[in-house]
Amino acid sequence: MALKPRRSLRSQQWFNNPDNPGMTALYIERYLNYGLTRDELQSGRPIVGIAQTGSDLSPCNRIHIALADRLRDGVRDAGGIPLEFPVHPIQETGRRPTAALDRNLAYLGLVEILHGYPLDGVVLTTGCDKTTPACIMAGATADLPAIVLSGGPMLDGHWQGKLAGSGMAIWDARRMLAAGEIDYEDFMQIACAAAPSDGHCNTMGTALSMNSLAEALGMSLPGCGAIPAPYRERGQMAYLTGKRIVEMVREDLRPSKVLTRKAFENAIVVCSAIGGSTNCPPHITAIARHAGVDLDIEDWQTYGHDVPLLVNCQPAGAYLGEAFHLAGGVPAVLHELISAGRINSDALTVSGKTVAENTRNATTGNPTVIRPYDRPLMEQAGFMVLGGNLFDAALMKTCVISEDFRKRYLEQHGHEGMFEGRAIVFEGPEDYHDRLNDPALNIDETCLLVIRGAGPVGYPGSAEVVNMQPPDAFIRAGGGDLPTIGDGRQSGTSASPSILNASPEAAVGGNLALLETGDRIRVDLNARRVDVLLDADELRRRRAAYQPPKLEHHTPWEELYRTHVGQLSTGGCLEMATRYHKVADIVPRHSH
Repeated sequence: MALKPRRSLRSQQWFNNPDNPGMTALYIERYLNYGLTRDELQSGRPIVGIAQTGSDLSPCNRIHIALADRLRDGVRDAGGIPLEFPVHPIQETGRRPTAALDRNLAYLGLVEILHGYPLDGVVLTTGCDKTTPACIMAGATADLPAIVLSGGPMLDGHWQGKLAGSGMAIWDARRMLAAGEIDYEDFMQIACAAAPSDGHCNTMGTALSMNSLAEALGMSLPGCGAIPAPYRERGQMAYLTGKRIVEMVREDLRPSKVLTRKAFENAIVVCSAIGGSTNCPPHITAIARHAGVDLDIEDWQTYGHDVPLLVNCQPAGAYLGEAFHLAGGVPAVLHELISAGRINSDALTVSGKTVAENTRNATTGNPTVIRPYDRPLMEQAGFMVLGGNLFDAALMKTCVISEDFRKRYLEQHGHEGMFEGRAIVFEGPEDYHDRLNDPALNIDETCLLVIRGAGPVGYPGSAEVVNMQPPDAFIRAGGGDLPTIGDGRQSGTSASPSILNASPEAAVGGNLALLETGDRIRVDLNARRVDVLLDADELRRRRAAYQPPKLEHHTPWEELYRTHVGQLSTGGCLEMATRYHKVADIVPRHSH
């Protein structure tokens, strides 16, 4: 039987083109100056990029500096040549005004690298929230063979004998500080206790959620998503990932074959089952748009809302990422969901196998942490997609609705699933912090806290500020959480059942801009609506008098971002960028 001829590698158009020796010489000459040989570069071995997101500025991803060595080993042993390069740094808790600005900036930079340099495939190193979507978005746009290696969560944190989950511990400590139960020193100790090792958030915040969904999408090898950063298995996974990307280049297995409609439906289902972050819908939607797959915000309601909560992980549960991994991680969750008929089990993954093949032998090692499908923590745990006369679309994370919140707001006799309240409106987080404790606002349990000017255009970048805690005096008196609404986001580590990601945001003329303190708002989860109780004439009067805010840009990128960014309901993408697909199929013009 005749052998199939080897596919010509993209990199050879730079490094071994006898028809253009002048340009070949220019391309190859400088890559020799640190020790690579001409034989290596002209041998036809795949050139594999390692998109390095780890740096001192990105502590959640810093583990990748060490993991890169194991990636290189895997690439080399499989017959490839690794070339490591930096990706624009993103750190959720270090970047002002918000790391959401950097997701699209890192995406743009990575697309240009994958388009313009001699690469045949790429390993996407992910970890902290925005690096995961940024990298996969770029991989989808370029459509070179690509595989995700996540960095993994931190080890479990502890404070005074109890688990201290990243983010979650700080939100709890804020309430304790407001109640006078701890002082500043205790607060700092709690924060430090929540970060015990290398890795990203150890709660089911956006980082662990998104890296789990990268696996659910089929973009990483089975079991990759939840391995804690310090575990030896993380280095072993890096080695296997390095080997696999070389095989993928030879198989021509590209993101377009993995990131299908079926894969995105799987990601929605898994997100509900793990109690995933409210930041997942914008990120997954953005990836879909850059992959050329039609995914609507309503799909999160259709495919995800009635999925049960299987993973008992903070903030929706009790445990942290280390226990999630030891209980079986994403493969165990997928196995449960496949058995229940909730997963497109024939979806292809970067392993070259289907989801079903990858998880056939997966088991739940601890049914307290990963519950059987027929004994979940909650029956319907997915996001609720809301509309109304204040916005076209917003999200509510139902799996974090506490029993206390449910009893106070959603179980009033004759009005089950709905409540009304007096709006207290804040113009961004500064106004919230300045005025929250003002006695004149008379904030009590009949109030809803509303924050605006925190969306992609208004902030800019969409800030994680909607999980607003009540006034200090209210907390000291024993008050529970108040309902909160906003056009920004909240941390995936937050247990607040906020109504957030409201689109269109106030800054682009959404009706949140017309709301006034004292207006009454009705939330009806049965009808999936949030409405201000004003007649149409009053809304028209306010619209006619409305003056949009003057946007102040502090950097050139802020201005560019605001000019081109869309709303959270459609992924918060740079709208012009969503037109570009398979850009690595086009070999750019010569440089000289």
